[in-house]
Amino acid sequence: MQITSRDEAIDWLYSRVDFERVSPSLTASDFKLERMRNLLDHLGNPQEKVPVVHIAGTKGKGSTAAMITSILRASGFSVGLFTSPHIERFEERIQVSGEEISEDILVRLTGQLATVAPKIDAAGQGLSPTFFELTTALAWLWFVERQVDIAVLEVGLGGRLDSTNICNPEVSVITTISRDHTHILGTRLSEIATEKAGIIKSGIPVVTGVANAEALAAISRVADEQQAPLTMVADEEASNLSNSSDSSGEAPLMYRSRHQQQNAAVALAAVNELRKRGWKISQAAVEQDLLACISQVRIERLSENPTVIIDAAHNWISAGALVETIQNLSVVGKRVLIFGTSLDKDISGLCRRLFPHFDTVILTRYVTNQRGIPLEELKSIAEQISGRPVHTKKDPANAWQAALQVCPEDGLICVAGSFFLAAEIRRIVRDRLPSL
Repeated sequence: MQITSRDEAIDWLYSRVDFERVSPSLTASDFKLERMRNLLDHLGNPQEKVPVVHIAGTKGKGSTAAMITSILRASGFSVGLFTSPHIERFEERIQVSGEEISEDILVRLTGQLATVAPKIDAAGQGLSPTFFELTTALAWLWFVERQVDIAVLEVGLGGRLDSTNICNPEVSVITTISRDHTHILGTRLSEIATEKAGIIKSGIPVVTGVANAEALAAISRVADEQQAPLTMVADEEASNLSNSSDSSGEAPLMYRSRHQQQNAAVALAAVNELRKRGWKISQAAVEQDLLACISQVRIERLSENPTVIIDAAHNWISAGALVETIQNLSVVGKRVLIFGTSLDKDISGLCRRLFPHFDTVILTRYVTNQRGIPLEELKSIAEQISGRPVHTKKDPANAWQAALQVCPEDGLICVAGSFFLAAEIRRIVRDRLPSL
């Protein structure tokens, strides 16, 4: 197939099986590393040419990846970054030293994939590559083309069977463990931790911020089996970062939330492991760039009057981090929550964790992904939990307008429940505030 434009490239990629957008009926059997190995073999195994920082975890992957990338760039390295999902543009997923993949390169490399994939399909061995596998391969092709010094890869889902797990890591990172995607990864924390610990490679150092004893025991077991040195980041290491500040005297680590302090401590530990392996990373880069690094839609403050905070919180831990942050804000007026989430999340748990901290709750359903829970079903769950009336709006745009109408200038509008909802609302707010 010939790819001649960006739209054709994106359309072709999304024409493949896309596990990010399907209903929560997937099981672990749908994920097979054989597909990724076969695809990369057809492409000349680009993954063998670039060392990696590989990051798994239930939450904190994106923020930790951004921090490590920023520090490495400040130390003079050319750094590839692969994350998912994107917020506004597909190109956000694949970056080199802060530069998103260009339209021309996206078209050219997708054209290469569109030549290879049909051959694999025709072989009829059940190895047809998916959207995410092709996107991962696309990143590898560009990283090799740009001759990056190192790549930072964020796991898409789980770890053991994720397409990013075909790599040669310098250090493996597991940020946190909590219950998410339980229909695929398991219901017990030990099961989920074992899946994420599948990124651990023989003899390669591992850093983790996991504190839960059950999950940590599973990670330790896998590390022992792989003879991989394990560094566990203690709570006190994270809390020490709360005293750090930038040149203005303020600490920009997501308003000093423990959640982001922990991510920063994990990032620092990973950087220290890289240093031990010979990577020359300056302390100045750590001090300057770690504090300056804030990831989009992860407790992101977009505007004032009213204060607007957007977060991708979609499980108990991330919702707790968001609650901790907003409790520390000096907001006098009404607090309004715009909430929508996916069918496969702990919806009741999210409602219980978030709703008591807001005066008004507006429920909605994002429009860019079919996994969103139907509005009437969400309303039924929410009303049983909140004990007060909740409002519904058919889409994020209407929810945003409703929030503006009820929230005073000295109040707070907070968006949470899903990465997809956060991304859609962010686009709406960006249109209202062009400087974003």
